[in-house]
Amino acid sequence: MSVFTEYKNKLPKKILDEIKEYTKDLSEAKIKKVLEMTLIEYEGAKVEAGECVGIVSAESIGEPGTQMTLNTFHFAGVAEMNVTMGLPRIIEILDGRSKLATPMMEIYLNKDHSKGSDIRKLALSIKETLLGEVISELTVNMADSSIELKLDSEKMGDFGITEHVVNEAIKNSIKGYNVRNNKDSIVLKAKSKEDGINQVYLDKEKIKKVHLKGIKGITQVLPVKRGDEYIIITAGSNLKLILELDFVDSTRTTTNDIFEIEKVLGVEAARQAIINEVYKVIESQGLDVDIRHIMLVADTMCNSGSVKGITRYGVVSEKSSVLARASFETPLRHIINAALIGEEDKLNSVVENVMLNQPIPVGTGLPGLVTKVKK
Repeated sequence: MSVFTEYKNKLPKKILDEIKEYTKDLSEAKIKKVLEMTLIEYEGAKVEAGECVGIVSAESIGEPGTQMTLNTFHFAGVAEMNVTMGLPRIIEILDGRSKLATPMMEIYLNKDHSKGSDIRKLALSIKETLLGEVISELTVNMADSSIELKLDSEKMGDFGITEHVVNEAIKNSIKGYNVRNNKDSIVLKAKSKEDGINQVYLDKEKIKKVHLKGIKGITQVLPVKRGDEYIIITAGSNLKLILELDFVDSTRTTTNDIFEIEKVLGVEAARQAIINEVYKVIESQGLDVDIRHIMLVADTMCNSGSVKGITRYGVVSEKSSVLARASFETPLRHIINAALIGEEDKLNSVVENVMLNQPIPVGTGLPGLVTKVKK
């Protein structure tokens, strides 16, 4: 349509496509009127040159942030499944913490499995099963430095584990023992008695943590119905290995661990994950923050090519201005280090000019006016 070509360079393609979609049945004159009004709205939504977008974003996120509750959401029915929510979660994301308090995943399944057939079996096949979970009794014999494990056959049946699997796992993980099977137990006898009873006690604890099956890091699983399909929510996260499973829908499966997303899918995916995670928390608290403020923060965290938290070790350490770095934390260290190497501060941002009581280079302070004065 000719009417759309006129606005091709004035409005973004996405907006034009949406208008095309919604104005199919309208006359050309009416479509032109819609496009004119959209252009006025679009121009009004643009940021003015010299607008302090950083400060506006900081205020827009910080003000509702003070009203957030400090809480942890708990999944009913599964003891170990807590989810950090509210302000602690926002701090966790924006500080760029690589060790999360409650890592979790949402695993979407392919069409054949998402309707709920074998959902419990699939969930249990993902869950990491440790030897300690299928042992009903564990005894140490001091006299001949041996450890005896009684296996819980009911639990082994639930997890689909055989005695052979247990034997192989023990042999691969615990060295220095002869392994033999009794009727309903497994006995580990130390090859040499020189190591002493202390070593046997250490190995006793090690045995409980031997990995039998499932995906490392996934400590709990919970099948949940969302809309008309089933998904699996997990405590613990291992995106790389989960995406390799053939029944998983890799296009929608996600984790709340930003650094894991960066490692597996790259920095662009991590940027989008930061936006999604922060927005999810703000939305769940019933607050309203424009997504563009969150996008600006995500861009700042990812613009160096990897995710960096908004801390003195992350984003702040990369500021070119000495005074801006000093204004955040540890001022003496920054100023002394800068003095030692003769670093220069060009004073071309907000913080350093506020510190020196000078006009800041934003808004009307942005242009430098040159004028002839009449004598």
